[in-house]
Order: sequence, then structure tokens, then C-alpha cells
Amino acid sequence: MLEKNKRRVHYGLGQREKYIFVLPGMIWILFFTVFPLIYSLGISFYAGRFGKLDRFIGLQNYVKLFQDYRFWSALRVTVIFVGVSVTVIVVLGMILALILNRKMKSVRIFRMLFTMPLFTAPIALGYLGLMIFYEEHGPINSIVQALGFSKIPWLSNPVWAMVAVAIVNIWQWVPFAFIVLMAGLQSVPEEVYESARLDTSSALDIFRYITLPLIAPILFTVIILCTVESFKMFDIAFSLTDGGPGIATQTLTYYTYTTGMRNQNFGYASALSFILLAIVLTISTLFFRRYRDIYD
Repeated sequence: MLEKNKRRVHYGLGQREKYIFVLPGMIWILFFTVFPLIYSLGISFYAGRFGKLDRFIGLQNYVKLFQDYRFWSALRVTVIFVGVSVTVIVVLGMILALILNRKMKSVRIFRMLFTMPLFTAPIALGYLGLMIFYEEHGPINSIVQALGFSKIPWLSNPVWAMVAVAIVNIWQWVPFAFIVLMAGLQSVPEEVYESARLDTSSALDIFRYITLPLIAPILFTVIILCTVESFKMFDIAFSLTDGGPGIATQTLTYYTYTTGMRNQNFGYASALSFILLAIVLTISTLFFRRYRDIYD
């Protein structure tokens, strides 16, 4: 009887300890995620300038948003940026993973060099890109002019400015795709490839019918994570182009920042941020629904 009571007391202490250990994480999520989200949703229904909420206006911020040409411009820029960046990131990451997924000299050195941009702050990469894409005496234009071509207006032309921002973002996130896809390739048993080589000698067929289906879940994970991160991109556009020239590289996150922090219109900025959240959630939901339809 005494032993049973000891076990009961010990079990009760274990239950309380479990909640004690979970409590700090719950408090962190509550104060730094849930509360700001609810508060931001609340102020999106108010009119306010210079940090003051004047009056409740209901859905007028959201109605105004869909009539705002700068919102549609930022949305167009964001969609183009995400489409180009994610496609190039995934393709280059896959190519690098296929190349380095083999026994070769100095492969560890190459892997380390390829992953370095991933651990650099995005805003630092943006300032580094500012030096690289400097139009007058930057290294790229110096090489272009040495080859006899005209200098490229990297930061003064809307199209080239978008290309420059995309290049820096791709430079940062290709290592992530490379690392994850490399892990996926290394998880495929070698026996599968040995059996496939008995039927065909085509490397393309082996990749298409063996490698790609086996790493498809990992590939889908890379695509959705890179898509979400690209939608959130702010630092590179802020440090590299400051959203310019004009509003050519203003993404939705950048437009939300300028509306809320520079213009102090917190109500409208909150509405912008929730539209961005709705877009990302919709894309993620459709993606995972499609994933379940294929693999369930």
C-alpha cells in the first residue's frame, strides 16, 4: 500500500513537472505570437496616423487596400519575385546536390563553401550586393565593360533592379535547398540505383523515374519553405534598392513596412499584413492539400 502511494505521488509530481517545463514555451508563444497577432487584427479596423488610433472604421482599410494601386504593384512584384526565385533556387539546389552527392576529392570543402551564404544575415547580403552591383565601378560592371559591353543599370533600371534583388535572394537560399535535397539523395538506398541500372543506362531516366519520386516529399518541403520565405523577403530589398527605383522592387512586406513605420499608418499596415498572411496561408493550404491527394 505504501509503495502504491509512493508511485502515485511520484506520478503526480511527474505530471506537474511536465507542465512546468512546457509553461515557458507557452508563455513565449502567447506574448510574442498570439497576442501581437490578435492586437494587429484589432487595429486593422481602426483609422490612425502617427501612431494614434483615431476611430473605428470597420472594413474600410481592407476596401481601401483593394483600390490602392501601390498594393497591386507590390503584389505583382511579389508574385514575380517569388515565382522566379523559388524556381531558380530549387533547380540550382537540385543540380548542386546531384553533383556533390558522390565520392570526390575535397567534396566537404565545396559543401562548406556552398552553405556559407545561408548563415549570413540577409541585410548584410543586401549591402554586399550593393557593392557588387554598383553601376559605376562595381566588379560585375567592370568585367562587363572589360569585355567590351555597355554597363548594366543594375540599380537604376526597374527590371535589372528586380534581377539584382532576385540574384541576392537566390544566392542566400540555394544553400538551404542544396543541404535538404542532399540529405534526401543520401537517404535513397544504393541498392535501388543498382537495380535500376540493370534496366537502363540513362541517367535521365533514373533521375526521372527513381530519384525524383523517392525524394518528392523532401522536394515539396523545400518548395513550400522557400515560397514562404520569399513572400516574407524584406531585408534584401531594403538594403540593396530601398524599394526602388521608384516602387519597382517594393514587395508586400516592404510596402507594409513603409506604410506602418515610415508613414505611421498602423491600421492600414495591419490590414496589409493580414492580406499577406491570408495569401501565404492559402498557398500553403492548397499545396498541402495537393500533397495529400498525391501521397495519401
